Amino acid sequence: MAKKTTADGTEAKAKKPLFKKWWFWLIVAVIVIGIISSSGGSSEKSTKASSDATESEDNTEIQSDTIKTAAPVEEAPISDNNTTETEVEPDMTMAQKNALKQAQNYLSLMAFSYQGMIEQLEYEDYSEEDAAFAADNCGADWNEQALKKAKDYLDLSAFSYSGLVEQLEYEQFTTEQATYGADNCGADWNEQAKLKAQSYLELSSFSREGLLDQLKYEGFTDEQAEYGVSAVGY
Repeated sequence: MAKKTTADGTEAKAKKPLFKKWWFWLIVAVIVIGIISSSGGSSEKSTKASSDATESEDNTEIQSDTIKTAAPVEEAPISDNNTTETEVEPDMTMAQKNALKQAQNYLSLMAFSYQGMIEQLEYEDYSEEDAAFAADNCGADWNEQALKKAKDYLDLSAFSYSGLVEQLEYEQFTTEQATYGADNCGADWNEQAKLKAQSYLELSSFSREGLLDQLKYEGFTDEQAEYGVSAVGY
């Protein structure tokens, strides 16, 4: 084969083919590695995405099963605090319990003042402390007890307004309680003066002036005394 020469007559060196040069294969290797790396990353991302989706579905299924199988919550019964069948009794000694029961028995029979109840229980040999405990806890309305006592007195005898108040105070009701009883007993004080005049005449003889004075002494007003005397024939 004839050798190639240059224009100046020197021998020209033959060029190596491109695929025989080392840097060519280096470039090819870099490109191949890049393709493989890219393919592997995409596959890994795809696998991871698929795994996440599967895990999400599993979690959703588990949550769904949990919701379906959850036991129903039982509601606590609602108590009606406004309804109380019996009040809780305070801690009491045997003596206090018996004194309280005795006080309530007395109140079912007749009217008492607060102090009158204590004295009655002391008469029954309860101590002052136990008697006071019973009077404090028997549930009595002392105004109403005074009113009841006022009506009881009016069923037995005639009274003036002031005479009834004084009688209730004698029973150891307070002035306020006694006044409440006299104010609310429903008495007609003129008629009470008439009844009192009649009761005096049944016991003894009186002049008109003497009967007037006696009625006034009982606490009737002048007008009430005049009405009473006139009503019995004077």
